[in-house]
Amino acid sequence: MVDCDYCGASFDGEDAYLDHLAADHEGELGAIDRRRVENRTADEGGDGIALGPVVIGVVVALGLGLTAFVVLGGGGDGPSVDGIEGAPLNESGDADRLSAVERFPSQGTDHVAAGTEIDYARVPPLSGTHYGGTVDAGFYETTPALGDLVHTLEHGAVVVYYDPAATTDAANESLREFAAANTGTWRSVVVAPNPNADPAADYVLTAWRHRLYMDGYDARTVHAFLSEFLGRGPENPVR
Repeated sequence: MVDCDYCGASFDGEDAYLDHLAADHEGELGAIDRRRVENRTADEGGDGIALGPVVIGVVVALGLGLTAFVVLGGGGDGPSVDGIEGAPLNESGDADRLSAVERFPSQGTDHVAAGTEIDYARVPPLSGTHYGGTVDAGFYETTPALGDLVHTLEHGAVVVYYDPAATTDAANESLREFAAANTGTWRSVVVAPNPNADPAADYVLTAWRHRLYMDGYDARTVHAFLSEFLGRGPENPVR
């Protein structure tokens, strides 16, 4: 079952949910949901632009460009790829790089007093009860309070968790650069140690209700995740 974030109604599948969004919540949709509805309309042969040929053309063009870049001795994946940390974000993230992103139901937005014990359904948390404070953009060597990090996600931040035992100096420097380039109140990047003793992945990229595990650091994937989710939190989306 898929629950509607706007009215709470439940649907048997994603297609039925997207049809509901288009019919009943058109004027309320955030950027991500609006794009999903547009893609659904195009797939049905509606008024939207047929994306198939466009996507194929873009993929072919990117493939040719990447091939030329590699042949000429250019970079590849990993830290500090072509200075991508400071590059402008795209309207959406590369679908292939984000194919493993997980999306979870909201656990709520209630506020409680700082220091109150909160039992999160998932750690690192992706939504739910939280404190009134937020965490400034930056690279942290000690994990800030999870209650503040959740509020920061609600503001539209992306929080990247790293496993101190698995990360590298080059990856850390890349993450520092991503955090330094994205410091806005409603679109910040926070990097912190994973609070789990045995993390499920070397790096965990999180946004409000979304998670991506990443084994081995990849700057292009981080940039794609930011393009898709940064600044698009439920409290005050700015992209």
